Amino acid sequence: MTPPLVPQTRFSALVALTFAMVSPAAADFVINDDLVVDGSTCTGFDCVNGEVFGDDTLRLKEAGLRVHFDDTSADATPGNDWGVEINGLLAGEMSYFGIVDRTAGVMPFAVEAGAPAASLHIDGNGDLGIGTSVPANDIHILSGLAPSIRFEQDGSGGSDPQTWRIFGSHLGFGVNDVIAGTTPFMTMSNAPQGSLVVDTSGNVGVGIGALTPASLLHVYSETGTARALIEEASTTQAAREMFRMQNNGGSYFTLANTASGRDWFFTHENNVGGRFIVTSSTNPSQGLFLAPDGNLSIGGTLTTGGGTCGGGCDRVFSDAYDLPSIAEHAEAMFTLGHLPNVGPTIENTPINVSDKLGRMLNELEHAHIYIAQLEARLAALEARPTNP
Repeated sequence: MTPPLVPQTRFSALVALTFAMVSPAAADFVINDDLVVDGSTCTGFDCVNGEVFGDDTLRLKEAGLRVHFDDTSADATPGNDWGVEINGLLAGEMSYFGIVDRTAGVMPFAVEAGAPAASLHIDGNGDLGIGTSVPANDIHILSGLAPSIRFEQDGSGGSDPQTWRIFGSHLGFGVNDVIAGTTPFMTMSNAPQGSLVVDTSGNVGVGIGALTPASLLHVYSETGTARALIEEASTTQAAREMFRMQNNGGSYFTLANTASGRDWFFTHENNVGGRFIVTSSTNPSQGLFLAPDGNLSIGGTLTTGGGTCGGGCDRVFSDAYDLPSIAEHAEAMFTLGHLPNVGPTIENTPINVSDKLGRMLNELEHAHIYIAQLEARLAALEARPTNP
């Protein structure tokens, strides 16, 4: 006979469906009323008479436990079937607790046996802990070494497989390209405030405190260490383009001295001439102007490092200087085909202007000495008495 109902407490409909106790009778028990059990319940082929429940209220006991939720709702309402599975049924399959979408035939959630404590924990604030039961943020991942998140594209969507890994460790925070075996992005532990900032305009700030970058790239420092280094470490020696400024028109860069208030401008001229110009903010109309044809104009004076002068610059006026006679100098000049101390001047070949100018000065001094000698001779001739 059907056990008498206990009126004190109603048990759920689930228990009513699973309450078919193990019995020698072959017929199903059908209970057309509420079922209330004042005590614990064991359901399954391996339940025994005198089952020791401990603190269990409901126990399911047999090999390969399965619970099925069969929703018989009409088509117009949600009616997906769900199930709970405990462990695989065959040797070698994993031990697990799983929630199964019976309608779709997939298991969207599973916990394998042996998973550590707090593998997945949601606290009272809705924060998710992975590896921790006290999450400090919306998502908190705790691991003994380099906790990480993996993004894997397996190629099933038609694109090439690709895997990325975001990690954090005692060394720093980085992004790995797992397939390539590289770490294209890394920020080291204890990096200073504002080491890398991207603002709402896309401007990038690099350096201490550069939280509001003023341009597309703003390198900022307050420690006297601001600088930029471009280094090519190839072992192959070759000339390489290491810095390039490109614009639809002229371009320039500025060297600004915030102490003096003076700026220097290095400019690629924005007109047909396209000259290279170096000017200052204090005198912008004067400077260095280099044309594409190589012609150079300087708005001020030109001071060089000086030349050798060939024969010793002003030493020609020294008594110790071995000054050739006019005839000796003339013979050397016509024999060489050029002024001896100036040297040859070959057309369309580079000229050391400083050295050439000093040598020309030396020859000019020779010439003036010779002029003075000739003037003295002429004066002596003019001083002679004339015959009547």
